[in-house]
Amino acid sequence: MLFNTLDYAVFFSFVFVVSWVLTARRYALLLPWFAFAGYALSLPRTVSSVGLPLVALALSLGLSRRQREGELPTARAAAVSVLINFSGLALLTSRAGGLDPLSTGLGWLKVPLPHEHLGALASNLLFGAVGATLLFLLVRARKLRLIFILLASYVFYAHWDWRFLPLIFGSSTIDWWLGNTIARESDPKKKKRWLILTAVVNLGVLGLFKYFNFGVDTARALLESLGMHPPDLALRIALPVGISFFTFESMSYVIDVYRGDIKPQKSYVEYLSFVAFFPHLVAGPIVRPRDLLPQLAGPARWSSKEASEGLFLIALGLAKKVCIGDYLALNLVDRVFDAPTQYSSLECYAAVLGYAVQIYCDFSGYTDIAIGSALLLGVRFPLNFDSPYKAADIQDFWRRWHISLSTWLRDYLYIPLGGNRRGEVRTYINLALTMLLGGLWHGAAWTFVVWGGLHGAALAVHRGLTRSPLARAATERAREAHKSYTWDAASGKSVARLPGPGFTPPRSALRTALGVFITFHFVCACWIFFRAESFQSAWLMFAQLGQLTTFHPNLHPAVLGVLGLGLVSHYVPEALFVRARETFKRAPAFTQAVVLLWVLLWVREMVSADAVPFVYFQF
Repeated sequence: MLFNTLDYAVFFSFVFVVSWVLTARRYALLLPWFAFAGYALSLPRTVSSVGLPLVALALSLGLSRRQREGELPTARAAAVSVLINFSGLALLTSRAGGLDPLSTGLGWLKVPLPHEHLGALASNLLFGAVGATLLFLLVRARKLRLIFILLASYVFYAHWDWRFLPLIFGSSTIDWWLGNTIARESDPKKKKRWLILTAVVNLGVLGLFKYFNFGVDTARALLESLGMHPPDLALRIALPVGISFFTFESMSYVIDVYRGDIKPQKSYVEYLSFVAFFPHLVAGPIVRPRDLLPQLAGPARWSSKEASEGLFLIALGLAKKVCIGDYLALNLVDRVFDAPTQYSSLECYAAVLGYAVQIYCDFSGYTDIAIGSALLLGVRFPLNFDSPYKAADIQDFWRRWHISLSTWLRDYLYIPLGGNRRGEVRTYINLALTMLLGGLWHGAAWTFVVWGGLHGAALAVHRGLTRSPLARAATERAREAHKSYTWDAASGKSVARLPGPGFTPPRSALRTALGVFITFHFVCACWIFFRAESFQSAWLMFAQLGQLTTFHPNLHPAVLGVLGLGLVSHYVPEALFVRARETFKRAPAFTQAVVLLWVLLWVREMVSADAVPFVYFQF
């Protein structure tokens, strides 16, 4: 279910409306009607598909208004609501497909149905009874809104492939149990054993699905180079979408409980919702449990200002993704990277810049949509991008790019390895190892390892240069130049005060611009390995760049215009972006609607015939 499709808009609209209606306990009785109305909207307009839901709505509202506010609906009222709405739903699904409501929903998710084993009538009766019972229990649940969001998140994930639902459910369940087990354990050695089990389970699952074939292929290539001929062995299974993201999130919970940074989560439903919350489920950001769990566990909070901010971010994310990222991918990047020898050096250079813009607009656009969607549901995610191509050095780049991943690698890998506490040589090793594993996290290919290794080497070089004797001497001179004077009344003299140990010498505008230029082009060169399907493809791109040819018949003005827009907009001062966002939030609803309509029309004009998957869906 892609974020730039009408499917997601319909899905999110349904979840948004139902989740906020369910904040009033008496309106829990409307939940069966929402299922009824949602299916009816997918049918052609007839007397039954329009009239039956309207009659059921009137009856359900009458039942709801008789309930006491803040209390669970009575069992009798819940049973009547389910009977009215489920019967009408069953009538429509039976007419449309000869199925009961539950079987219809499972069929929509492509789940095999047991009709051929049980018979159509027996299967419909059984599944109908199960569906009605589950709906009754759901209406009577105490944490109804959260359970609904959890089920919606599982439906969202199952829309990609229902067979991997047990994976995310099982992984979440095991980590919830391990976190509580570690919290109850008083023996440090046993705690550590449970933590090791957590790492083994999570990394084992990740390794099986993501790295098994990579490891086997690497070993086979090594053995074949030695003259051996091992048998062909491969795991014929798809990579579960988002597995790297929800594995890291679930692992961080157990590690934080082990460290004592957070208390164990007693509510099973709240923990399952933390892992599966659909806005960040398939491509991040990697939200820490201490940031998300309290928001899911607390009361639902609505803010019109935050809702306006959410709409602003969703519109911005769609524009980034569709109007810039997808356009460059289809009209420049994919064509050149697929056959670099057919293009000039200038066209290849434009494609490399285009990929840098594409991957930023694609991933940050996804993040904007995810943060905006969460805000509309009353949840705030942390910042994940901060204009990374403005970075004047490689360390600053990693403070700005995919912040949730870089901080996760810092807190759960770099620091546990020793960080910078065990001497300079060990610090460089830790930096290199962290970035190598960070590269491998992105994909099971040696090109990703090289990409991570290059960034690790750059971080090590940057650290060495900033801690060299020349750099330290320059810092001391700058500290001396920036010292301040205060009057000491006791001595009757003015006393010099130097800046603290964290002082960073200010950079000149020229030095900053040069640093940004060099950092950006180093990052672009690394993106070639990230984008290339093999080392051979990467070398072809580098070789073509080295030809220094300048003919450019394939650089259409429209493509250059979008590329320029993507680059220039990245360097717009942050203050202008903040002003635009705050102006939108303060604007009247009509003005906001006009702006959103204009963005949607722009997206409609730029969208391609086929949806372009988000780049980070593959990770």
